[in-house]
Amino acid sequence: MTSQTLIGKTAMVTGGARRIGREIALELAAVGADVTLTFRHSKAEAEHTLHLVEELGRHAIAVECDVRSEQSVRAAIAASQKFHGRLDVLVNNAAVFESASLDQISLDQWDAVFETNARGPFLVAREALQHLRVSRGRIINIGSLGGLRAWAGHAHYCASKAAVHMLTQAMAKAFAPEVAVNCVAPGWIDLGDGDAKDAAQRFAAKTPMQRNGTANDVAQAVTFFATTGNFITGQIMAVDGGLGL
Repeated sequence: MTSQTLIGKTAMVTGGARRIGREIALELAAVGADVTLTFRHSKAEAEHTLHLVEELGRHAIAVECDVRSEQSVRAAIAASQKFHGRLDVLVNNAAVFESASLDQISLDQWDAVFETNARGPFLVAREALQHLRVSRGRIINIGSLGGLRAWAGHAHYCASKAAVHMLTQAMAKAFAPEVAVNCVAPGWIDLGDGDAKDAAQRFAAKTPMQRNGTANDVAQAVTFFATTGNFITGQIMAVDGGLGL
């Protein structure tokens, strides 16, 4: 995209140091946004992404944040506000993915997935809301096709993402009219993982568009919600090439 529709605005991307989060941060920067990206363990990757954002001519800060922790989230929001002075777009991207047989999932596994995937977006959105109301901003949650279609080997992940989808719609009603809230639900996204090459080929063959998604496909959808008018809210957009049809 070449039009700089977010000039003068600031976006926060949780889990923005790498993979899909990095692409989202770069795409938002490319259309004019200054960026806060959060990371938990990926400090070196966060610094690299920060450099890439700055190369696009945008101001950026990387903040360590555990989205499961109320205190950590509050500190990250405060650091972002101190650096940028405003917040217009929040992208709740930080998440964990795990494969496990449903009858073998432990309580610790179940809770760990929900703590990041469902509690995290709730905490970050709640703490950011006062700033987003001032700017009449946007929240974009990252869900999953797995939250729309059951995957037997990922029950705890699917359930957590279904929770994100419902949370999106509840937020859309609760935070209106000042803040629009939407969700991007990716299908199979090819991140160049060599260990998943065979699975990637199988999914591409089953996808009507005859290819897997890319991180940029997700980032483009996020940017649409970040830049469109605020009359679109409470929507779950599948970015899956038709895989879920």
